[in-house]
Amino acid sequence: MSPALPQAPEAATPLAEQMAACLQHRFAPSALEVLDESWQHEGHAGANGTGFGTHFRVRIAAPAFAGLTRVAQHRLVYDALHDFIARQGVHALAIEARA
Repeated sequence: MSPALPQAPEAATPLAEQMAACLQHRFAPSALEVLDESWQHEGHAGANGTGFGTHFRVRIAAPAFAGLTRVAQHRLVYDALHDFIARQGVHALAIEARA
């Protein structure tokens, strides 16, 4: 019998919801999804051992990104979420941005 695979916890953790509210306020996006994928990174650098609050995926589409390079779009998202990275233990962001 093979061992059971870990189940994904709810992606909408409180920190993910706070990050989404911040991005919503800053960019008024037409599409937004913030997923807490920390459970997939247990044992990796930056993981806190809880399976929550360290590794996130942001999918965002906003008019503010029109005409910007991918790097510039990502910088805007990182700047908007700076406090989460500097003060709340967010270790990694995977960003999928489009205009």
